Amino acid sequence: MAAQSMDQLVSLCKRRGFVFLGSEIYGGLQGTYDYGPLGVELKNNLRQAWWRSNVYERDDVEGLDASILGHQLIYKYSGHANTFSDLMVDCRQCKSRWRADHVVGGKCERCGSKDLTEPRPFNMMFKTQIGPVVTDDESSLSYLRPETAQGIFVNFKNVCDSLSPQLPFGIAQVGKAFRNEITPRNFIFRVREFEQMEIEFFVEPGKDGFWFDYWVNERVSWWVKQGLSKENLKCFEQPKNELAHYSKATVDILYKFPHGFEELEGVANRTDFDLGSHSKAQKELNIQAKVVENKDSLAKLAVLKLQTNEWIVPFVIEPSAGLDRGILAILNEAYHEETLENGSKRIVLKFKPHLAPIKVAVIPLARNNEELMSKAKQLRKDIQKLGIGRIVFEATGNIGKSYRRNDEVGTPICITVDFDTLTEGSDLKDTVTIRDRDTMKQIRMPIAKLADYLREYFASP
Repeated sequence: MAAQSMDQLVSLCKRRGFVFLGSEIYGGLQGTYDYGPLGVELKNNLRQAWWRSNVYERDDVEGLDASILGHQLIYKYSGHANTFSDLMVDCRQCKSRWRADHVVGGKCERCGSKDLTEPRPFNMMFKTQIGPVVTDDESSLSYLRPETAQGIFVNFKNVCDSLSPQLPFGIAQVGKAFRNEITPRNFIFRVREFEQMEIEFFVEPGKDGFWFDYWVNERVSWWVKQGLSKENLKCFEQPKNELAHYSKATVDILYKFPHGFEELEGVANRTDFDLGSHSKAQKELNIQAKVVENKDSLAKLAVLKLQTNEWIVPFVIEPSAGLDRGILAILNEAYHEETLENGSKRIVLKFKPHLAPIKVAVIPLARNNEELMSKAKQLRKDIQKLGIGRIVFEATGNIGKSYRRNDEVGTPICITVDFDTLTEGSDLKDTVTIRDRDTMKQIRMPIAKLADYLREYFASP
């Protein structure tokens, strides 16, 4: 059973070190959050799972890490400078500001007044200045990227020149993006600084419909493998009149967050809009952007099709997921409150093993026994060398409380070192107890077999 309210997740995230409010000791900065010791592990694990699936396990996608700062002309020719906006209204009574589509029933969410201004566009890009001098002509103007996609498009020629890929192929990127949201809300769902996981998949025009459907199905399947329930996912095809300026078709993959179904990932058919726009920009700016020494390829961001020797400006299918939204969905899905046979209750995060922030907790049965402590510490070091993720040593002296604490942060396996582990001549010498998080069942295993057991247990799905 997933979490019943956002408050449950917010409370757990702060209590157990997953997510904190940004700048909290100074009253907080709206729309910003900091990932704590366990949150950064969960975030790294989800990011790595995405990269492994979409780059390492495929032979048609390459990686990229482009700059966060972008030349102002990138966003002029991409259309963001003129179109990347939301409609905003002001409440004349309490002076608060809201996104027009968030004002339900025409009322201010803060004071209930209907005395609102007419909606007006608000550009969401963060501006900044390059260099020590601010000029009146805005020549020093730059932007924090509002999406990672443009970094891929402006590096398209560089990737093609260095690797000579043939269609279809993709370029993947994970990184920060920034949007000056009018009303950040719902914890880490809608924030001003967030992380995207994006692929720009380049295909021949005419084959874009097939690849669009392919990526919608591929992305839904991937989220299910990360632990999201099929019944909590659904696809929504955006109406033609609501499509972004670059899109021919877009399907939003929606997840049932505590506040309702909202977008987890979008898959868009961007046609040749971006590559075409930047190609035209090169001509306008009289920049020589040759792909090869061929006048027909001047200023084109194109691929040479070897079979026909023709230059093709590809269409682009873009699966774009929010990493922070993914974290929220994973936390929501993993959250369980259970009543045990003895009547006590436990909170447990049932993460998929590969996503768990802590993979294994090694626990000595008693903390006042030097030999037990030494054995457990050495075992933790040995397991850590396996490279399966974070392994912790925990010596509270109360095995029950240790189990409950690790249940609450989603640790799949607890390994207990007890006195039988040390007893010479015993059949249980050099064995440990392995306790499963979800079933709470325990088995005894020789330490010599632990490595193979753990590698198999934490293998990628």
